[in-house]
Formats: sequence, C-alpha cells, structure tokens
Amino acid sequence: MFLSHTLASCIRGTIHDSENRIARLLFKLTVELSMMMHVLASGVEISDAELRRLCDACTRDVKTTSGRITFDDTVHCQNGG
Repeated sequence: MFLSHTLASCIRGTIHDSENRIARLLFKLTVELSMMMHVLASGVEISDAELRRLCDACTRDVKTTSGRITFDDTVHCQNGG
C-alpha cells in the first residue's frame, strides 16, 4: 500500500515538473514567434484578402501534416512546387 502511494506521488511530481517545463518553453517560443511576426509585418505589404487566404492555406497544411511542416517544404511550396 505504501509503495503504490509513494510511486503515484513520484509519478505525479515528475509529470508536474514536465508540464511546467513545457509551459515555460512554449511561452519562450511564443515570444520569439511574436517578435518574428512583428519584424515580418513591418516589412511586408499584404492585403486582408491575401492574409485570409494564407491563414486558410496554413491551417490546411497543419491539419494535413499533423503539424509536421519543415522550412524546406514551405520554401518548395512557395517556389511553385
């Protein structure tokens, strides 16, 4: 009985630590992504309609690839491939 309680507590602690680490890393990644978007937005002119089409296309890409999109694939797509 004691061992199972101790083991469960240890597993809960490990999962909690992992969740916290992932949350911190996601926050940092989101900050970097926001910075990149602001830099790009300041130098790119794009209409609202083009932006909506891009959002739709990106949403389809993420859904069909389950989020496994590489920079190489995106460059290939942008170059007509």
